[in-house]
Amino acid sequence: MLGVGIVGHGAGELIAEGVLAVEMGATAKDLTLCVHPHPTLSETLMESAEVFYGHATHVFARKKA
Repeated sequence: MLGVGIVGHGAGELIAEGVLAVEMGATAKDLTLCVHPHPTLSETLMESAEVFYGHATHVFARKKA
């Protein structure tokens, strides 16, 4: 049995989306293609999926010297 575990401030806002993703068998690609309002905590799941593919919008990447 799969579950979703999220702890911390705003966890209640994220659990529903995580459970929905598990129940529908969503892939990381599915999460990147969903529309998420900005700025909200729910878009962090989309951002996490984008990090998986190496192109997150709101992740700062330092230039290598």
